[in-house]
Amino acid sequence: MTLKDLHGHALSGADGRAAEAYELALEQLRCYVGDPLAAIQPALAEAPGMTMAQVLVAYLMLSGTEPGALAEARAAHARASALPADEREAMHVAAVGRWCEGRWHEAGRILEDLSIRFPHDLLALQMGHLIDFYTGHSRMLRDRIARAESHWHDGMPGRHAVLSMLAFGLEETGDYARAEKTGRRAVELEPRDGWGWHAVTHVMEMQNRRADGVAWLAPNTAHWSEGSFFAIHNWWHLALFHLGLDQVDEVLSLLDQRVLGTASPVVLDMIDASALLWRLQLRGVPVGGRWQALADRWLAHGDDSCYAFNDLHAMLALVGADRMGEAARLLAAQRRALERDDDNRIFLREVGLPATEAIHDFALGQFAEATEKLRRVRPVAAQFGGSHAQRDLLDLTLIAAAERAGNPSLADALKRERAFMRH
Repeated sequence: MTLKDLHGHALSGADGRAAEAYELALEQLRCYVGDPLAAIQPALAEAPGMTMAQVLVAYLMLSGTEPGALAEARAAHARASALPADEREAMHVAAVGRWCEGRWHEAGRILEDLSIRFPHDLLALQMGHLIDFYTGHSRMLRDRIARAESHWHDGMPGRHAVLSMLAFGLEETGDYARAEKTGRRAVELEPRDGWGWHAVTHVMEMQNRRADGVAWLAPNTAHWSEGSFFAIHNWWHLALFHLGLDQVDEVLSLLDQRVLGTASPVVLDMIDASALLWRLQLRGVPVGGRWQALADRWLAHGDDSCYAFNDLHAMLALVGADRMGEAARLLAAQRRALERDDDNRIFLREVGLPATEAIHDFALGQFAEATEKLRRVRPVAAQFGGSHAQRDLLDLTLIAAAERAGNPSLADALKRERAFMRH
């Protein structure tokens, strides 16, 4: 007899112990706590023919956007492809396959159809939500989850995760009041839900509610940071709140203790470190030699271009550390990647390459060139992923480039626009 998961979906090839390990891994993933990859290992050992265990490994390898994890994701996909699968599981296998090929949009569409057909499949919702984030589909961040939300109620396992994802989608589409209410409800249901804390944090960031943001995050670190592999990103947000309050000493303390201090080699953590150091540097805050070790960590991931959003943040570290030779090689890698037939080519062509070139120009003192490139990509910047808060770095750099290029009128106009939008 085929076992089923907590929401009634078949788990082909699973036995009781494997199913239990699988559910634990999913629970950790929903909250961004623990180590889901370690948690799924007993399932692989107990039941290597469990299709969804292999699928989950592939998703875990892909969702961090780590270049070195792609081979493991492809291997897990190959194993899953050879195993029995029902309709739902086969759609997961197909989505993983497209993602492994660099076809993020196709993977997201398959998961969209899967969620329409099986709205209680929380893994499909979560992986689709991440793809929407990585591809800059603000509306789908909301709509993918909104379609499923009414199928869920508070007594169902994982309901909090549906609400936290919906809250983030509402925030990214500007519905701040509903986003905050929904995110707060998510963390009431599950205080460890790092994405729920994150969603409310984004509301406060976009509304320029810096003191509220500190009050939201600072007293509650035990909930959102302990045992969380998403903690550095929320520490980054707390540092941004302090930066907005001109509390630079607090920012530097968080940077050194929480963001840089772990020396995390994880790409998503290095993105936060690069972005925070760049913001400080734009403000004229001396950051000393902090760039050097971060640049070394970026270079350890190789010089290929797999995801344009990551490239931009690698460039920040390379020029910050005055590693201009490596910076030039990164631009060359991006230009080579334009020849590949995958979605990163689109991310690069529309936004990623000119934005990364603009950072390089800025570092060389070519401020007029940086200004022109950033003005060109600014209206379509969402197309290479990230959140509004993360892409704000492009606006901040544009303002600084315009000032240094001798274009105070443009800089003033951008500052006035920024003040109006964040009132």
